[in-house]
Amino acid sequence: MASRFRIADYFSLVKINHTIFSLPFALIGFSLGAKEMNGQINWWILLLILLCVLFARNAAMGFNRYADRIIDGKNPRTAQREIPSRVIQPWAALLFVLVNALLFMATTWFLNLTCFILSPVALVVVLGYSLTKRFTHLSHVVLGLSLSLAPIGAYLAVMGHFSLLPVLFSLIVIFWVTGFDILYALQDEEFDKKEHLKSFPARVGKRKALVISALFHVCAIAIIVLTGFQGGFHQFYWIGALIFSLLLTYEHAIVKPTDISRVNLAFATLNGTASVLYAVFVILDLFLNRFGG
Repeated sequence: MASRFRIADYFSLVKINHTIFSLPFALIGFSLGAKEMNGQINWWILLLILLCVLFARNAAMGFNRYADRIIDGKNPRTAQREIPSRVIQPWAALLFVLVNALLFMATTWFLNLTCFILSPVALVVVLGYSLTKRFTHLSHVVLGLSLSLAPIGAYLAVMGHFSLLPVLFSLIVIFWVTGFDILYALQDEEFDKKEHLKSFPARVGKRKALVISALFHVCAIAIIVLTGFQGGFHQFYWIGALIFSLLLTYEHAIVKPTDISRVNLAFATLNGTASVLYAVFVILDLFLNRFGG
């Protein structure tokens, strides 16, 4: 029983349910590669991609919690997280990060040489995000960049080279994640100011931060439209694009400068739902319209 509780503690440490933000886009990247392979699905490659997403995210979130352990302990909102509350010791969290980072690199070796060579670069990006809020207000963008590696990385795993369409999906992720991370940071505006941490809400206040977040999401929607035309997608894609856009719009309708009580609904539920549904319709479009008779 003790081991099960310990595993649950580590799942909680890395917020395993938040994989829902990056995993659907990794599946889009894989499906784009499958399209290039005339619809042939390599289940071994798919399994390796899923493991890469898991290991990279575990390393990134574990390092985030380790790097922020003192800050989290000061913040009433985060003081009960696993490291400040001593459920997980700092050395154990760091060991967890190291093991997952090594497993990520080892897994890329079985994909192709390009993925393996680029794996340290990916780790620098996804781990480096955790340090950025100490020196730049663009930390939200760096988080978007780290999650944007999912679609282009998965495509690279299948094809071994870069292509425009997965890059466009990565751009969607950058603008989308940046926008919702700014919303999430609204909760810590006063704390970030007190601790001299960098965030858009701490820099410009809630009202202007909400405008900046909305602008990033407008850009994400614009790139979704561009991607639809660039990729020659059909009706399923546009249904997914519409759902994604409506959910982002609703997200901004329920979070106001004077009322951020529904930030977690906007951050987790709406964005998670948007990511999954958009990916489902993109993949349906790829397989039904591209590979069907």
